[in-house]
Amino acid sequence: MIPKMRPHHPCFFAKDKAAFGRIHLPVASSCNISCAYCRRDHDCAHENRPGVTSCVISPEAALDRLAGALEDQPHICVAGIAGPGDAFSRPELTLKTFELIQKHFPDLSLCVSTNGLNLAAHAAALHDLGVNFVTITINAIDARIGARLVKAVTLNGKTVHGEAGARLLIQRQMDAVEALLTLGFTVKINTVVIPGINDDHSLFIAKRFGAMGVNLMNLIPLIPVPGTEMEDVTPPTRRQMVNLRKAAGNYIPQMHHCKRCRSDALGCL
Repeated sequence: MIPKMRPHHPCFFAKDKAAFGRIHLPVASSCNISCAYCRRDHDCAHENRPGVTSCVISPEAALDRLAGALEDQPHICVAGIAGPGDAFSRPELTLKTFELIQKHFPDLSLCVSTNGLNLAAHAAALHDLGVNFVTITINAIDARIGARLVKAVTLNGKTVHGEAGARLLIQRQMDAVEALLTLGFTVKINTVVIPGINDDHSLFIAKRFGAMGVNLMNLIPLIPVPGTEMEDVTPPTRRQMVNLRKAAGNYIPQMHHCKRCRSDALGCL
């Protein structure tokens, strides 16, 4: 089954952000990498950032939540999985959720966000399930920079640290992007911009993936989260982000309307 390119997705197409909604179904219960800026929370009612959700739910509960949301908000056109962990740390949960949605709500667009470590092996399965849109968070394509951002990478029961871990992650992310583009997915790259670490490097990321044919890039300013290694890092200013997106836009189309949504987000952006 070839993923259908449906016209409405509020994250991928700015023109859709006011009229069409999305729902994030928080079924991804664990993560396979550890990032220096990330703290995944459950039961956080008042924070609006990636990785936060009120609870983790099962694929069956996700289907029930989706059904209720569609009754209340029929303008929802996209169902996605974006945390609170990684969608392919336990891929069986993600694939089961999409299988249930495809069976009961076949007209919805489907999307998934991931760090890409374990994605390539499941690209064909996503393709068969009719998933349309994939977002991969890629913060470095240089292992020396990546090692400052990713503290541990766990794959097949083995945990790798430092530059070796970053190199493993980057290679598998590149493999995943190539697999997705070959299969015809619409692909977005998210890059968290951290001054003094990868802000200048972000342009190299933009150039690399623009040349590969990736559809969209979303440069996201760091949110310093208490309890993480980067809690005291000053995030980029609005002006810095405007200039960086303008420069990166020479290589790849840029997303300008991201709201840095929670893992259980619902409705319009």
